Amino acid sequence: MSAFNSKRILLLASLLASVAPAAAWAAPDAPIKNIVLVHGAWVDASGWKPVYDILTRDGFHVTMVQQPLTSLAADVAATKQVLAEQDGPTVLVAHSYGGSIITEAGEDPHVAALVYVAAHAPDVGEDEAALGKKMPSVTQQTPGAVVKTADGLTYLKPDLFPSHFAADLPLDQAKFEAQSQVRTAAAVFSTPMTAAAWKTKPSWGIVAAADKIINPDLERFYYERAHSHVTVLQGASHSVYESRPQEVAAVIEDAARHAGDVTN
Repeated sequence: MSAFNSKRILLLASLLASVAPAAAWAAPDAPIKNIVLVHGAWVDASGWKPVYDILTRDGFHVTMVQQPLTSLAADVAATKQVLAEQDGPTVLVAHSYGGSIITEAGEDPHVAALVYVAAHAPDVGEDEAALGKKMPSVTQQTPGAVVKTADGLTYLKPDLFPSHFAADLPLDQAKFEAQSQVRTAAAVFSTPMTAAAWKTKPSWGIVAAADKIINPDLERFYYERAHSHVTVLQGASHSVYESRPQEVAAVIEDAARHAGDVTN
């Protein structure tokens, strides 16, 4: 073989090696192994542990976001920091207010699919507080249920937390969560969206049919508008990600398997 041909072969091999990772990343039928979980208001990422345990047992690489709940921009930034660490396509999952976070952060190129778990999914220019007024929840119709502090932070009245947020959790666990709430800036609920990733990314949505924090009809509205693959869990409270982890994990795994099969 001539020296010229040898150089051509080496050059071709080098080019193929450089594009192979990008091709693997983009392959629509490549299995998605990365899952990022985003929590909602008044709680932290520890509530995802039952779902995390199932997903990791099934071979997924799972990361939780501990966002500060100080502003929508800060929470989106915290989510994007975790997404930047993923080594391939990722399913981005959120509960409750976290749905607004992933609606913006979901435009990140790492994100192959979105999963909304009893979560908000506003459109550009919308905010969840205004949408909630159109379809108010039990909590929104209960005077004094949400306490706002002088410095603009909010929390759910602790004696209402078990029945409103976590009716299908053991009472001791619900009471503990009521007393360990992460105070959340009121402004996060009324900040309009500047992006709506569900318009371009395939999505899955879980309706918690006994949700008192978000009206289940509002959840249905969000998911129907987004053309999401919808699962309704009868009897599930807002804490569905903790009380029904097997069913929630099954939806997330379905998104991981089929994200490349569907388009929005």
